Amino acid sequence: MQNPQQVRRQQGDLSNIGVVQSVAERIAQSVGQVILGKRNEIRLTVLGLLAQGHILIEDIPGVGKTMMARALSKSIGCVFSRIQFTPDMLPSDVTGVSIFNQKEREFEFRPGPIMAQIVLADEINRATPKTQSALLEAMEERQVTVDGTTYPMNQPFIILATQNPIEYEGTFPLPEAQLDRFLLKIQLGYPSPAEELTVLSAQQYNHPINNMNQVVSLQELIAAQNAVKEVYVAEEVMRYIVALVTATRTHEHVYLGSSPRGSIALFRAAQVRAAMAGREYVIPDDVKALAEVTLAHRIIAKPEARFTQASSRTIVHDVLNRVPVPGASPY
Repeated sequence: MQNPQQVRRQQGDLSNIGVVQSVAERIAQSVGQVILGKRNEIRLTVLGLLAQGHILIEDIPGVGKTMMARALSKSIGCVFSRIQFTPDMLPSDVTGVSIFNQKEREFEFRPGPIMAQIVLADEINRATPKTQSALLEAMEERQVTVDGTTYPMNQPFIILATQNPIEYEGTFPLPEAQLDRFLLKIQLGYPSPAEELTVLSAQQYNHPINNMNQVVSLQELIAAQNAVKEVYVAEEVMRYIVALVTATRTHEHVYLGSSPRGSIALFRAAQVRAAMAGREYVIPDDVKALAEVTLAHRIIAKPEARFTQASSRTIVHDVLNRVPVPGASPY
């Protein structure tokens, strides 16, 4: 395998990895003042932001899903919007609506809450499929179309959606097409007793989020988002990504495997992880570390797989064990 740093120097466009590291660390430290003991989950959220991808947070109520989105927004000084999804919500409640202005004698667009930069889609699985579909265009194409007119989203634009895994009454499971548009799916989980004690002490008089300040400018964030795209990915590593995704489609317990969008998600996420680690090139360990959070939610296991305790997460782990790592000896 050719030295990736030499390749990048030959191309003459080494990315400013220092900017990416600095931006990522400042945001992670800032959010970490509010979300205690979840360093890995915070870094994954920052990774999703730098990769310009959307994040699905599935967990029980009260573990900090909403606070994570608010803290991220305050750290980067972006316009924050929260959408509380309910079964009676209409698509226009999300995207906005055109209203006739009698004074001007013309229609004017009243933007909905989706027209923000950091959008918290709270309990997204409580909305009907019709309303959920209103997010598809915004998530993939960074625009919304209302009454035939297209309105571009502000940059940066990221949706942090939450859903409760244990309350099924009054919920509408997300369709595969929408799940596929999330770059990552993460879980926060309960804090440890020591962390929960720290949370109680920190919130005795005032919530820590009220003392948060912007730590990164939008110009720095956009520069970091552009810099990660230049991280070098060797052909062997790209082949490894494709082999992993292909294996999810042929696994004996899989009904529906990952789409090509999953390959792109794993590719882009690996670039960001490498940059956050101070490297100008991706290594197989970056791919392995992110395979579960980028691919598991794109996989549907066969109904009979439950008899063998197989799930989308265990299938990804099995695939990682089966597919040879580039450069590794088979013996």
